[in-house]
Amino acid sequence: MSSYQNILVAVDFSDYGQKVALKAKQLAEQFNASLNIIHVLDNIPMPDTPYGMLIPLDTTDLTNELLEVEKEKFKSICDQLSIDVTRRRLVWGEPQNEITQTASKENIDLIVVGSHGRHGLAVLMGSTAKDVLYHAECDVLAVHLQD
Repeated sequence: MSSYQNILVAVDFSDYGQKVALKAKQLAEQFNASLNIIHVLDNIPMPDTPYGMLIPLDTTDLTNELLEVEKEKFKSICDQLSIDVTRRRLVWGEPQNEITQTASKENIDLIVVGSHGRHGLAVLMGSTAKDVLYHAECDVLAVHLQD
């Protein structure tokens, strides 16, 4: 197995997201790899902006309060992990699509996502982790999260 050089962690802002992010940071340190981070906004109203657009993190003229809250949360987790600003991606869209497309564009060789390992109806409905695993062109590590 070759070592990973470019790792992408997909985060949300739950306590689970913090666990996934810390696991990705440990892996990046272990492999001496670059750590990239992505958060996909799929649960707040989107202004007149196309899906997949990178959201500028340094602008303050956006009036959407929900977006400002999301940007602050994202900045906080990125700062805690010491992720370079050039390796941060905050985008609108469908999480599985944006994660796998970003991984392809950025030559990522490992995606780290969280997985609740749900059973029954939740499995039939699908999950972001499952979709990323199915569509990614690189390795995917699903960090098991306990409910």
